[in-house]
Amino acid sequence: MTARLEIVVLAAGQGTRMKSDLPKVLHPLAGRPLLGHVIATAGALCPARTHVVYGHGGERVLTRFPDANVLWVEQAERLGTGHAVMQAMPGVDDAAVVLVLYGDVPLVPTDLLQPLVAAATTGALAILTVELANPKGYGRILRNEQGAVLGIVEEKDASDAQRGIREGNTGILAAPAHRLRAWLAALKNSNAQGEYYLTDVVAMAVAENLPVVAHCAQDEDDVLGVNDKLQLAHLERVYQRRQAERLMREGVTLLDPARFDLRGTLECGCDVTIDVGVVIEGHVKLGDRVTVGAHCCLRDVELGAGTQLRPMSVLEEALVGPDCRIGPFARLRPGTVLAGHAHVGNFVELKNAQVGEGSKVNHLSYVGDTVMGRDVNVGAGTITCNYDGANKHRTVIGDRAFIGSDSQLVAPVEIGADATIGAGSTVTRDAPAGDLTLSRAPQKSIAGWKRPVKKPKAAG
Repeated sequence: MTARLEIVVLAAGQGTRMKSDLPKVLHPLAGRPLLGHVIATAGALCPARTHVVYGHGGERVLTRFPDANVLWVEQAERLGTGHAVMQAMPGVDDAAVVLVLYGDVPLVPTDLLQPLVAAATTGALAILTVELANPKGYGRILRNEQGAVLGIVEEKDASDAQRGIREGNTGILAAPAHRLRAWLAALKNSNAQGEYYLTDVVAMAVAENLPVVAHCAQDEDDVLGVNDKLQLAHLERVYQRRQAERLMREGVTLLDPARFDLRGTLECGCDVTIDVGVVIEGHVKLGDRVTVGAHCCLRDVELGAGTQLRPMSVLEEALVGPDCRIGPFARLRPGTVLAGHAHVGNFVELKNAQVGEGSKVNHLSYVGDTVMGRDVNVGAGTITCNYDGANKHRTVIGDRAFIGSDSQLVAPVEIGADATIGAGSTVTRDAPAGDLTLSRAPQKSIAGWKRPVKKPKAAG
């Protein structure tokens, strides 16, 4: 029978080396707070309960995760990792297995944690270690001549010989709850830091002849923590490289995987091509044969099959049909819906606009709060004047209408099907279907008119 699993996440650290007012566990990695990655990993293990121990910036931490399925536990005084786990133990069932994770160690895969839980279920203390090229800052794993784990020594308490050990402690462990509770109660703080070290429970287990099982991570990036902005940047690139490699294995063409950022989820069809510098946020879905040009930003967007997104375009909460052409330098704001074969060109901004099949808005235009039919042509410099300073109003443009360049459509207004709006017009009333509507001052020429000239400067 599988033991009940309870997870304790330690997230109370101040993170002084981050040089930031933001609590360390809220710093983003791939668009999600560090702690968010750890909570997601905990959830993937299907625990009975997850306890998050918070301290520095507590209110901000809780506010950032209002819907998280966790129990929040405050560590008012930060007296070490052992003390932090103690704060959660009153809420832990004695019959459970406890897995301890860290809110600033975001990339631990579940397949490294499952063997720890399995070992603890048999009554052992299980720890996760890692072989490090440079173990500076890590506690060292002490073993006897037969290779059995004897204990862990923190670097500040280690001898010169012990500092030469390359097997480091990740801090992640699993243990039967009743045993962990007893060990924590026996912790002392007689060390260089004056703290209650969680790592001391290893020596206690050895003293009780309890099995101590050490699993060694093969990739140190899996278990690296974040203590400063340099380490955060390193793990960001690790994460992005892994996402890029996964996408390429699934058939996506990334023209330079080192210049690609996924800060959410990406679903791709067949033969999708993504150029350099593209940033994906939220949930993005790209249909078959979609191409995304260089330095585009997409958030919560769906692009239909065959659509071409040209460079430097920004799309947010937009739904785009098949075989559309967008950009370069286009912006699709929330609520934009393009039917198939629509064109949105350079320096065009759309907001809460529905663009019908085959319609074109190709140059230097703003279209907001608009419903546009099919095969409409919107000329360069057109503006839908949708805001009166207090309220938004809608513009309706019928099928096959032609909007001349530099026109202003003052909403609420309706342009009928097959209507033509002459260039330079300001339209304040509905334009009848099939008719030409103009709004222009008469053109006149003044013979003999001379431009003013500057007076010559006085000598001087």
